[in-house]
This record gives sequence, structure tokens and C-alpha cells, in this order.
Amino acid sequence: MVTGGARLAGEVEVTGAKNSVLKLMAASLLAEGTTTLTKVPDILDVSIMSELLRRLGCDVARDGGSVAITVPARPGHEADYDLVRRMRASITVLGPLLARCGEAKVALPGGDAIGSRGLDMHVAGLQKLGATAVIEHGYLVATAPRLTGTQLWLDFPSVGATETLLLAAVLAKGTTTIDNAAREPDLIDLCEFLVGMGARVGGIGTSTLEIDGVESLSPTTHETLPDRIVAGTWAVAACLTRGDVLVRGGRADHLENALDKLTQAGATVSVTPDGFSVRMDERPKAVDVVTLPYPGFPTDLQPMMLTLNAIADGTAMVTENVFEARWMFVNELTRLGADVRTDGHHAVIRGRELLSGAPVSAHDIRAGAALVLAGLVAEGTTEVHEVHHVDRGYEGFVDSLVALGANVRRESGPDPLF
Repeated sequence: MVTGGARLAGEVEVTGAKNSVLKLMAASLLAEGTTTLTKVPDILDVSIMSELLRRLGCDVARDGGSVAITVPARPGHEADYDLVRRMRASITVLGPLLARCGEAKVALPGGDAIGSRGLDMHVAGLQKLGATAVIEHGYLVATAPRLTGTQLWLDFPSVGATETLLLAAVLAKGTTTIDNAAREPDLIDLCEFLVGMGARVGGIGTSTLEIDGVESLSPTTHETLPDRIVAGTWAVAACLTRGDVLVRGGRADHLENALDKLTQAGATVSVTPDGFSVRMDERPKAVDVVTLPYPGFPTDLQPMMLTLNAIADGTAMVTENVFEARWMFVNELTRLGADVRTDGHHAVIRGRELLSGAPVSAHDIRAGAALVLAGLVAEGTTEVHEVHHVDRGYEGFVDSLVALGANVRRESGPDPLF
């Protein structure tokens, strides 16, 4: 329940990155023994991944912001549908299980309703590494007594495919090269984690990864990098509400494109020793946005920027090049009075001074957060339903908003929309 009109001001702390820690947790399967991760966010997806690892035979213990994962000599190799369907990142166990056990059976993933995200590149890459990989009866089933290094080329710099093939190749025999690899900070974090385990990975941060396979890896301790999408969400929130927010722990160097867009909108962005601050003193100016793989504008911040343009001065075009079904969010935003027209990959937004509160429903993590932000600049009260999606990616979202001055509260009960 969001009542509009508040100006956000103060400080907010950024936790470890959801899109990194889930992959680090899965990668812990590569080494027998106890791996410890720090700066772990307290979010639903971490709980789901913890339960998935337990079902594979691991012991997972949380102590504050640290998670210790103890992996047996031979973990289980089957990831069931009832957990995998709740979170797409579950597919990340595929590579480690295949590398460690010589076999893996992972249910086809679910997660956010933001479009088709096929596993074709995962399957083709594993086959080139010497695995037999097929999709049957709702599962991806892969077997390989020992993977063998090879030259891999990705048609698109897919983060998921890069991760799967990287995690499979670190224990393969020989050298594997992945060309057109993803370069997201979360992937760099995963590479550095693997190096800490004893993997040999070259070209980290570039579009070409070279992996020299090793016989075995060792458990390690690793600090999760800050969540750039959460940091970007707070940055947009400051602009939307003409606020002044210090984002502690935020990495401005991971958000150069997004922060540049906020500067174009009229915000003042300042890098500080422990993060960055965003201040907006006037109505935002409309800014065009085109989503692209990193270092381009992140698709996960697209709903927030579309919301910003909905109350901006002028007309803007947002182009979505990564996930085609992100426009499901537009239907909800227009319920709040936004003037948005979509055509294929493009959305044209004509800014209005204020939105109007109404019941809306979140279809994915980022849409849910963006709808809450939209409620901050809407007259009256906005009810955001299906907020369990927000829980998957944001730790203490409501508490942080309230601490910044927002009028937001959470209620439980039957959902009137369904």
C-alpha cells in the first residue's frame, strides 16, 4: 500500500547482488568441503537456492549476512521441478553437477514472466564439450564421463549460457575458449570466485574467456559484490520523487550508462568514498533508453526508467532488446494513468506531472519494484499485489522506503484482483 507525495531523502544500504550470489551458491557444488559467502542478501531467491542445494545433499547454514555451504564428496544430480520452477537461476547447478558427477538432470526453469529465455546455447555448448544433452519430459538431462575443452561461440552474449559453460569447463580436460561471452559484473564476480577455488580463468571482464581445466577445486571464502540493480532502483527512486539519496555500497562504475541517463534527466550524481548520491531538484526531463547487454543499459532497470519517463517533462522512447515480454508491465503502469504506447520492441511515453493511484499487480521482480516507485508519484493510494516477486530480489524493500520517508506499508490478506 503506497501513498504518493513523499520526497525520498537519506541513506540506503545496498546488499550483495542477487544475480551474483545465486550463481556463487550453485558454483560451490564444484568443490567438496565448506565454502563461505559473505554479504549475502536476505531475499527469497537465496532461500530457494539454499533448499535446492540441501536437496542435492549439501548442508547450508546462514549466520547473518554469511552463508556456509558444505558440499559432499558426491552431491545428488537431480534438481526437481517444484523448486526450479520458482527461480530461473536454478539452472546454474547444471554445469557444476555435470562437471562433478558426470551427469545432471535439471527441470526446465521458471522465474519471471518476462519472455522466452531458451536453453539452446546451453545445450549446444555442453554438446561441444562432449556431453550428451537433451530436453525430455520437462527436464534437461546431460551426461559426460569427462568433459573436454573446446572452442565455443555464443550467438548472443547470454549471461546464463556463459555461466553454464564456464562452470562446466573449469573441470574439463584441456582448454575451453568462450567467445562473445557476457561481461556483466556478476559474471566477473563468478570468475573471481572460481579463481579463488583454484580454477584457471583468463580474459575476465572481456568478451573472450579462456579456461584451462583442472583436476579438482577447493572450497573458498568470497564476498559478494554489491547489487547494481538494487542500487540503480534507489537512484531512480531519488529522481522520481525529486529526492536526495545516498546509496551506500553502490558501485557507480557498474552503472555508468544508467547514471548518465539520470544526469540527462536533470539529476546530480556524485560519487562518494562508499557509494554514490543522487539528487533531483526539479521535474525530470524525458530520456530515451535502449536496453543492451552490459555495459549497455540494463534490462532490469528498464521498468524503473519507463516509470521515470511516465512523469517526466516531454516524450521519450524506450527500446527493449533483451526480454520481449517486459511490456507486460506497461499494462499495469497505464492503470496508474501513464501514457504509454508500445509497438514491437519500442514504447513511447508521454510524461504527465502526476500518476493516479490504483490497484496493480507485479508480474516479475523489477516490475514489482517499479510499480511501488510509481505509487510514490501517484495521487492517492496504490495497491501493489503479488509482491512476493519483490521479495525475490530486494531485502527489506518496504523498511528501506519508510526509512527514506515514503508512506508505504505491507498488508496481508486475500488478493482482490484474482
